[in-house]
Amino acid sequence: MIRKALSTALVLSVFPLAVGPALAQGFGMAGLLSGKNKQDLPPITLSAGAPISDGPWTLKSGTYYEVEITADGSQELALVGPEFFRAIWIDEIVIEGLEIRPLGLDSVEFDEAGTMEIGFVAIKPGRYDMHIPGSTGETQRIEISIE
Repeated sequence: MIRKALSTALVLSVFPLAVGPALAQGFGMAGLLSGKNKQDLPPITLSAGAPISDGPWTLKSGTYYEVEITADGSQELALVGPEFFRAIWIDEIVIEGLEIRPLGLDSVEFDEAGTMEIGFVAIKPGRYDMHIPGSTGETQRIEISIE
């Protein structure tokens, strides 16, 4: 117990502004990226003419989320959401075990069947959407609120 208290005190003395708030909120040393702050979102499925999601997302600013996006290969399909992607911080995109750490994102596109996982932290409160470009149907978009 004394050892843990001493190591926490040492970390706080070296990184008080970066680590202090995360420890105070109970996230641990990984802060916002800790497992206690992670939530999985319902998957998005891209398939010709099929709904992409079961319903809207309501996200909490400061929470880490992971979402799996899968395309069945029935058609070349993209998912566009530049305003949403600018309202989040993307930690990583994982495709077949390859991790990509982008500075920004406008859209993702599947030329064939496959799955990607995006890990991100919701940042800027507001109302956003992601949609299949060129489509007009409500089932071809997902509404997203960040609170």
